[in-house]
Amino acid sequence: MSAGPALSGKITHGRVLRIAWPIVLSNATIPLLGAVDTGVVGQLGQAAPIGAVGLGAVILASFYWIFGFLRMGTTGLAAQAEGAGDGAEVSAILIRALAIGLGAGALMIVGQLLLFPLAFWLAPGSDAVESLAHGYLSIRVWGAPATISGYAITGWLIARERTQAILVQQVFINGLNVVLDLLFVLKFGWGVEGVAAATLIAEWSGFALGLWLCRDALGPGLGGAGLWDRARLLRMARVNGDIAVRSILLQGAFTSFVFLGARMGDVTLAANQVLLQFLEITAYALDGFAFAAETLVGQAVGAQSRPLVRRAAVVSSQWGAAGAVLLGLLFLIAGPWLIDLLTTEPQVRDTARIYLPWVASMPVLGITCWMLDGIFIGATRTRDMRNAMLVTMIAYVPLLFGLPLVMGNHGLWAALGALMVLRAVTLGRLYPRIEAGLAA
Repeated sequence: MSAGPALSGKITHGRVLRIAWPIVLSNATIPLLGAVDTGVVGQLGQAAPIGAVGLGAVILASFYWIFGFLRMGTTGLAAQAEGAGDGAEVSAILIRALAIGLGAGALMIVGQLLLFPLAFWLAPGSDAVESLAHGYLSIRVWGAPATISGYAITGWLIARERTQAILVQQVFINGLNVVLDLLFVLKFGWGVEGVAAATLIAEWSGFALGLWLCRDALGPGLGGAGLWDRARLLRMARVNGDIAVRSILLQGAFTSFVFLGARMGDVTLAANQVLLQFLEITAYALDGFAFAAETLVGQAVGAQSRPLVRRAAVVSSQWGAAGAVLLGLLFLIAGPWLIDLLTTEPQVRDTARIYLPWVASMPVLGITCWMLDGIFIGATRTRDMRNAMLVTMIAYVPLLFGLPLVMGNHGLWAALGALMVLRAVTLGRLYPRIEAGLAA
């Protein structure tokens, strides 16, 4: 068995950056696409379409992020197989993950008649917002198999350190989506449904490109003798199950923020949606360094090397912290201009400016928990992630419902900041378990 990359290459700042910079750029385009969606409908000069696109996108993201385990679990498992030098298993992991993604997407299409009414019951917007959001969701849901299976492709490419391929795929998807947004909404006048149709076409086109980027593993993976090995399937199920529970809890925390904001009126909902574009840009951009931690920690665990695990965690976190500070300063300085770019509605602009300082603080508050997520995913310490999130939610729920009673929408943003700190504390105390048992 050949030595994996974790043994054959040093973990340097340069290696971290080679993994991270394409991810930083490609992930940043994902929330930028959401910003374009918001900006395009914002040109209509009404709050309801902005709120509808935001609410519809959050509802879908709430369901999709439940399946985020497929991206994370695939990265951790494939990176460890890579570190152990097991090329056949690296390919087999991709095939298994794609099968899960396609099946999950099909189930979501079938279950939409139950899922979406439940979401609207939990987030009762105005009649105008809810009607527009329903039309948006009825189109977007048909992209579920492509989107969920795409998580498997992304996770596998990250584990192989082929992050430039991810950049190519995301630029293609989001570039196509933006062009279709402008065509369908501003030229054809299709409104909210035009935004949904543009995204649907881009999702399936991007999935096809992703399969092509992974073509070297598809044949060997399908023909491998251990593809449906029971022990490996059970391990994948355990890892993905733990991450799924953790993701459901985490997504519930973020979705509750939006749902409670919806109860404060269309203007507050629209303002929060504009500001959430800042938060998504932060998370996706800084996740580039967390993804580097996933890859390098995973390979180091596969190689059973404690020093390499620690080195991967420290170097990737240093870059993540630097990025967090820079983003916070950027939001303080350029935030008002970005708000005006995203919406032309005066009340939404004024309301968003009030809560801008909260958004500017989020990168610094959140960087520790994001980096710890990457470290634990790479080590596949998923049970620890699940249990830490359970403890976090016990502390978070009283804050989520209590602070808005005293502080209004400020209370919602304060609770969200507290969530990030709680996640860092509950997960950080479990880090020594990752190094335990590895060779010194």
